[in-house]
Amino acid sequence: MATYLVTGGAGFIGSNLVTALVERGETVRVLDNFSTGHRANLAPVADRIELMEGDIRDPEQVRQAVAGSDYILHQAALPSVPRSIADPLTSNAVNVTGTLTLLQAAREAGVKRLVQASSSSVYGDNPALPKQETMATRPMSPYAISKLAAEQYGRVFYQLYGFETVALRYFNVFGPRQDPGSQYAAVIPKFITAMLQSQPPTIYGDGRQSRDFTFIDNVVQANLRACTAPEAAGGVFNIACGERYSLLDLLAHLAELTGSPAEAHHTAPRPGDVPHSQADISLARAVLGYEPAMTFGEGLARTVAWLGEKINHRLHRFH
Repeated sequence: MATYLVTGGAGFIGSNLVTALVERGETVRVLDNFSTGHRANLAPVADRIELMEGDIRDPEQVRQAVAGSDYILHQAALPSVPRSIADPLTSNAVNVTGTLTLLQAAREAGVKRLVQASSSSVYGDNPALPKQETMATRPMSPYAISKLAAEQYGRVFYQLYGFETVALRYFNVFGPRQDPGSQYAAVIPKFITAMLQSQPPTIYGDGRQSRDFTFIDNVVQANLRACTAPEAAGGVFNIACGERYSLLDLLAHLAELTGSPAEAHHTAPRPGDVPHSQADISLARAVLGYEPAMTFGEGLARTVAWLGEKINHRLHRFH
């Protein structure tokens, strides 16, 4: 049995990781400042974890959080491209300085390995598909720059100090516990919420832009494998399904699942948005033993069911 620290453990991805670790019988500590995470996400396992309310930018809180940890799953970040464009300084402080603070404390505390959440956004407007880890990175937003900088810090900590780090480049993760309510919400929960309430979802641009949508269970699996895969230290890996769907494809799938018409409200494309994204996952397969176990269609069905239940619950509370 090992001790895991999950930073950002009250968030969408973090809380799914926490649940999986608890189910495996591991000792779990969560560090979260609840700027984007929710206590409700941890409610099902609250009595089986240690929760520290704190900020990864605070060296003393970070030192306390890493003490005694074998592995760190670093999910804490300020997400969203539009948010970073509006406020690049805060994105940098959390995603870059926060990660560096954590790396320093983890190395000093003798942590075995730190696995950090990176992002497909680091590829930016490099047009080649599928995206391979060896490709030139051309970030198009402060968020993407911050993720790339954090990734590079991890790699250098391995090269200079021998401190084991692994970076996982997530591609458009979706699933239960993803918050549709934020102004920076991801496309899938936003679409589903609109369609379950018989409203047309908003598409920025023509809807032909495509993404390698990745169900949360696949990301959880990748993180757990990355902690112990012998050859992974110092590496960067794409975590996705290796296929892409356009937003119009997504709309058609959701129309079937929700029974809502596949009509969208189109508006101007957003600055910093990448037109197409698809991962080559052969390196993650070879080194991590990663294999996406949940398909796009099955993941969508589960997400629709989860959000439907939440919306019903809200409606009943008010009646």
